[in-house]
Amino acid sequence: MQFNNLKMENTNNNWIEMSDLAIIQNIGAFIKDQRLKINKTQAQVATEAGVNRWTLGQIENGEAITLLSLIQILRALDLLYLLEGFTIKQEISPLELAKQEQNKRQRASSTTTTNFNQSDW
Repeated sequence: MQFNNLKMENTNNNWIEMSDLAIIQNIGAFIKDQRLKINKTQAQVATEAGVNRWTLGQIENGEAITLLSLIQILRALDLLYLLEGFTIKQEISPLELAKQEQNKRQRASSTTTTNFNQSDW
């Protein structure tokens, strides 16, 4: 039982405490693992991604590559969903929400309009 807890702790990466190089190495290991899970060679994934095999080998070995190459590789591995963390969420401040509530229509107006002349006043 204690071994299972230890195993679980090792699977959680603390990205904040990791060096940049360690993060790159983890990303490379993840890409390699995902590639092997779908049983594709480096050459196959590189061709699908539009990068050369050397570039794919670089990231899998923990070397830095361009962001564009990483995106192409993630697309070829069908892993673009991993980028959802970069989505900008539009949030309305509580003050803005209160203003919108105040301006919300309380009742409907009639569709007919009456034109009043100035002499009617």
